[in-house]
Amino acid sequence: MPRILVVDDDRETCRFMQELLDRADRAIELAYTPDQAMALAASGGFDLVVSDINLNAGVSGIDLLRAFKGADPKIEVVLISGFGTLETAVEAVRAGAFDYVSKPFDIAEVKDTVDRALKRRAHAGEAGAATAAGEPVPPEGLVGRSRGMLTVYKQIAHASADDAPVLVTGETGTGKELVARAIHRHGPRARRPFLPVNCGALTETLLESELFGHVRGAFTGAVVDKKGLFEQAAGGTIFLDEIGETSPAVQVSLLRVLERGEVRPVGSQRLLSVDVRVIAATHRDLDRAVQDGRLRQDLFYRLNVFRIEVPALRERPEDIPLLAAHFLRTSTTADRPPTLSAPALAALAAHAWPGNVRELENTLHRLALQAGSGVIDVEDLPPLLRATRAVALQERLFQDLPSLDELERRYLKHVLAALNGNRSRAAEVLGVDRRTLYRMAERLGVNLEKN
Repeated sequence: MPRILVVDDDRETCRFMQELLDRADRAIELAYTPDQAMALAASGGFDLVVSDINLNAGVSGIDLLRAFKGADPKIEVVLISGFGTLETAVEAVRAGAFDYVSKPFDIAEVKDTVDRALKRRAHAGEAGAATAAGEPVPPEGLVGRSRGMLTVYKQIAHASADDAPVLVTGETGTGKELVARAIHRHGPRARRPFLPVNCGALTETLLESELFGHVRGAFTGAVVDKKGLFEQAAGGTIFLDEIGETSPAVQVSLLRVLERGEVRPVGSQRLLSVDVRVIAATHRDLDRAVQDGRLRQDLFYRLNVFRIEVPALRERPEDIPLLAAHFLRTSTTADRPPTLSAPALAALAAHAWPGNVRELENTLHRLALQAGSGVIDVEDLPPLLRATRAVALQERLFQDLPSLDELERRYLKHVLAALNGNRSRAAEVLGVDRRTLYRMAERLGVNLEKN
């Protein structure tokens, strides 16, 4: 019978987790402090530990993770945090966590994560030895705590621990290059070069010369030998943006690099060995490009070893306040950056942002220059954003005759939104305990993690 240890300084959360995970074929024990957890772990025999990261003590969940893994490398650990960040995800994965879940969590996700962890514990005679976690590194512009971004952070953490090719997909302006830079910076090649190239911005001849180099006389204007980016990035990472725009000839050469680690400079008969990690990105549907014959299938398979999908901004509107505050801070050197009024922030959140994060950044930069250190109100926004707000307010009016369950669901979502997803405060406002809140959310189909 597998044994599970649940660690959380909030006793109600601890007991709720026990109830959530309880089954006849499991034994679950609780610890409310790091000391209790360590004392129980010292006895051994646990298959899985589910721990909050912030335990309001000198010892964190990350510290417990390292201690558990040090005592028993085969034990699985799932960490839960109320603040999903890239740094925390990377640190947790490096320390050997099975997974990392953000609060407010999705009940089905937690159950599935625990099931998978126990299955790996039962069938794997060995667990990956935990690597020493390095110092937290700034996320290089990646901002957001939504479910979609937390998934991206976890994928970055796993990808950075390996050396396989990575394919980053997503719409234009979502931050694909930032994801690639984060993978490089958190990986073992961090001290070596990171060289980006936009494959769609160069002609075939120029792109071949840029990537693979050329020898003197290879074409008109080639008066000296030139090293390509694959040579220049030796030991590091090359980022191939808009990989779907490459020609068949370039694709053949890229396939040679991925399969054999060799490049042939333009005009040369000599093959050069290179040691470079490849991260590619595209806003196009590469599966369709393969079907249409615009992308070699074998190249696609080589690139698609580890795939990260960056969500569009319209899919994570809850991140807009964080992004807006970040861009206002970075858009000015003033001691007091401008701020957004509540109606102006609501207008930003209601907009679809077809240009994604890049469009939001440009808009906030322009507004910051106009506002100085003042408050940005709705009247200061571009006309399109003001129009979006008017339509959004109109659409929020009830146009139907909802059932009582629907009214209850809407009110629960309204309370959660007003309290920024704080479950304890939401339970107080609704006059119920936290377990009842979870049951209510599950009954009404409300995802607590997204509210």
